[in-house]
Amino acid sequence: MSFSVISKSKNAVDIVFSENKMIVFLEDGRELAVPLEWFPRLRKATKEQLKKWRFIGKGEGIHWEEIDEDVSIENLLK
Repeated sequence: MSFSVISKSKNAVDIVFSENKMIVFLEDGRELAVPLEWFPRLRKATKEQLKKWRFIGKGEGIHWEEIDEDVSIENLLK
């Protein structure tokens, strides 16, 4: 038997970085670990630049002004 849980929540509530990954925490409890390799600007950014992010809207995306990068949560989930 298999089943799936359908969640309508696609908003991020926090993000952290490891050496090679961005980990996005969603408000429904999911965690997405995304390779920095997918985002060349993030990969090349300093640790200080990575810390300078803000949410777009209510967590629909993440924006880094200093490195001119935007990440859509919906696109990460695809």
